[in-house]
Amino acid sequence: MNTFQIKPTLHFGAGALERLTALSHQRTLIITDQVMVTFGLVEQVRRYLSGTPEMISLFAEVTPDPDVAVISAGMKAYKAAAPDLLIAIGGGSVIDAAKGVLYTLHQAGELAEKPKFVAIPTTSGTGSEVTAFSVIKSGTEKWALVDDFMLPDLAILAPELVASVPAAITADTGMDVLCHALEAYVSNQASDFSDALAEKAVQLVFAHLPDCHRNGQDLVAREKMHNASCIAGMAFTNASLGITHSLAHALGGGFRVPHGRANALLMSQVVAFNADYHGQCNNAAACKYARLAKLLGLPASDTREGVMSLLVAIDVLREQLDIPASIAATGVERQAFEAALPALVAQALKDNCTPTNPRKASALDIEQLYQQSFRTAATQ
Repeated sequence: MNTFQIKPTLHFGAGALERLTALSHQRTLIITDQVMVTFGLVEQVRRYLSGTPEMISLFAEVTPDPDVAVISAGMKAYKAAAPDLLIAIGGGSVIDAAKGVLYTLHQAGELAEKPKFVAIPTTSGTGSEVTAFSVIKSGTEKWALVDDFMLPDLAILAPELVASVPAAITADTGMDVLCHALEAYVSNQASDFSDALAEKAVQLVFAHLPDCHRNGQDLVAREKMHNASCIAGMAFTNASLGITHSLAHALGGGFRVPHGRANALLMSQVVAFNADYHGQCNNAAACKYARLAKLLGLPASDTREGVMSLLVAIDVLREQLDIPASIAATGVERQAFEAALPALVAQALKDNCTPTNPRKASALDIEQLYQQSFRTAATQ
């Protein structure tokens, strides 16, 4: 028997924030970061909440790539507020931190009853608003937590909240969306349901991410990418991910490469590996990649040509978004990379995303993928 999770309830498009006015609650805790406070997005959300200011608590200490110290501080804020409504406003780091707080309190037996959990993403990338995943940093390592308990009850996709996202962040988070969809599509846990979502997300990314990058005020493109992020999130929370994410988690933790950018640097190499592109190129993953190429209107007269077309399309999109072609091009020095490589490989092998990769990867495979990605993209 298989299961497909369709929680949470989604509200999207213009006016989506108005849904907050219908929520019944006594005490609210907002988890966010200082950027959201400074740019007025927290206050924008607060206007829709009922109750006096004393009933609304704020924890705005989330940092990029939240670590165990952030989670610990968030737990203290949660216990002090005792909320029956929890709202996370921000990018993937903020939503992951809110999930981490709930998860840790639950695991410690300190959460008597889960509050209504509302996620309001302000970047179009992680899909964290609809996933049972949370990535938390411990030291220099990133770990993916997976538990349905962390799923939000309500996700609000308001395109106006992402209109001011800078072009570089739009690029990185947009490539994260593409990676989510590609990895869910070929995961060994994929299903007809996750495939349908992944295919749509891939089409939306190629159609609208370049427009978002060129003109952040294009609200039609912004809404489409916000939807794509969520759709890809629904795909991968059910089908899981693969070793692009495993390698990216380790690389990001070791060298502070933004998560979406790390995925972009590794993605084409992993696609080629999964498809056995330099071998027979006729496995299940290769066939699915070729199908995506056809859906995108790319040359795909046979499986190998389809895989090649997809690899080229990924690298062309990366170039359009001004993302470097290699790990080295981001400024990571060869000596430091070589010194860290054994630890990177070990962490990637242990990552929760590795078991669902369509092709089993050995330590040598992982090392070679890192080495290849350090030098260049798969098609160069």
